[in-house]
This record gives sequence, structure tokens and C-alpha cells, in this order.
Amino acid sequence: MTTNEDRVQPNETTVPLLPCPAPEETLAFWRALGFEVTYEQMRPYVYLVVQWSGFALHYGPAPKDLDPAKEQTGGCLVMVDAVAPYHAAFADAMRRAHGKVLVKGLPRLTRYRAGASRFSVVDPSGNTIIFIQRDEPKDLEYGGSSELEGLARVLDNARILREFKLDDRAAYRALDSGMRRRAEDAPTVEQATALAGLIELSIALGKTDRVPEWGAQLRALTLTEPERTQVRAYIADPVVLEPWWSDPR
Repeated sequence: MTTNEDRVQPNETTVPLLPCPAPEETLAFWRALGFEVTYEQMRPYVYLVVQWSGFALHYGPAPKDLDPAKEQTGGCLVMVDAVAPYHAAFADAMRRAHGKVLVKGLPRLTRYRAGASRFSVVDPSGNTIIFIQRDEPKDLEYGGSSELEGLARVLDNARILREFKLDDRAAYRALDSGMRRRAEDAPTVEQATALAGLIELSIALGKTDRVPEWGAQLRALTLTEPERTQVRAYIADPVVLEPWWSDPR
């Protein structure tokens, strides 16, 4: 007679073990975000567990030469039904703890655009925790959807680079190149959307020298209020556009 102890059971549990070169800073970061520390061991080796809602993150020893600043440490995926409430909770916790949302360096929370299906938290040890909506599209076309043309396809590609590959620099280059090559024949709302993306990405990357130029171009475009809403929806922080909107007539 075969028992459960005699055969493999398809009920395994995997636990990602994240390298932790900065244990004190990592614990302080997660505590500030509202996580509970359920296990804390520093010697003879590091082993930490933090928990929030229904999931836990486990941390273990890191190689001595591991540099968190290179962000090559490790990471894990957290699959959820809807990502927006998680981003909102972490952003609120950061504001309470630090007076602002940390968006640069270590640690940080990536920007979230309304309707997006993922975002990331990068901890002080250089690990990237990616929160992903379960029904996220599985087929992504880097280069932009083949169903789109011209600047619309450039905008789609930049969105994917920014939200899925988490590569602001590549998204910036795609929009900058697209505006030079595709803007002339593009609808006004697409031009405005690309300019909005360039302004936001420039600020995020600390490359603001051309922001006045793009802002002036945005101000010169005539948009209806529904078109303005469409432009705002493309970026994570519409507030950055307010200096450049022309007064509605």
C-alpha cells in the first residue's frame, strides 16, 4: 500500500531567499513600511523574515563583495489581484516615515501610473521586489504593438520599457527619437502625450535641461479637456505638467 509519505506530493512551497548585505537598514526600511519582523538573526549568519498582509520576505547571508548600489543582489515577484492598493499603502507609509516618497537611489518605490499592472520596491540591500497583477498581459511587444503606427507605436513601446522593463533611460530615448521622427504627422494628443512622457522621465532621470523646451511645445498645443485627461493618464505624476498647460479657452 502506497502512502503519502512514499510519493512526491504536488503541494510544495518555495521561499525565495534574498541576499542581505545591509541587514539593519533593510529591517528599518520594511518596519517603516508597516511590515512585521517575524524572525531576526544576525549571528552566526543573517536570517531575517518580514511579513505584511499575506506574504513574507526571507533574507539570508550575502557575499562579502556584494555592492547593493549595483542592484544586482536578487529579488522576487509578488503576484496580487490589484497592484494599486499596494503602491498606495507603501507610498503613504514612506510619506509618514520620510516626509516624501523615495523615488531615487536605495531604497525606493518606482512610480505608478494609474492602470499599470506592476511596480517595484527596491530595498536597502539592492533587492527588487516586483508586485504584479495576476491578469497582466502575457504578450508584450518591445518596439510597440504591431497594431499601432507612427508616434502611437512609439508611445506604446516607451510605456512597456518604463513599466515592464523598468528602464526609464530606454523609455526616454524611445520618446526622444520618436518625437524627432514621428511627431510631424502625429495627432496633437499623441504629440502632447510624448512631451508629457519626456518631461516626467527627464525629471526622474535628473536630466532637466530640455524640460523648458518640451514644456513650451506642450503649452503651444491646443487640447480639449478629454485630451488633457488622456495625456495625464499616460504618466505617473500629472502634477509635473501643471506649469506647462496653456489656459483652456
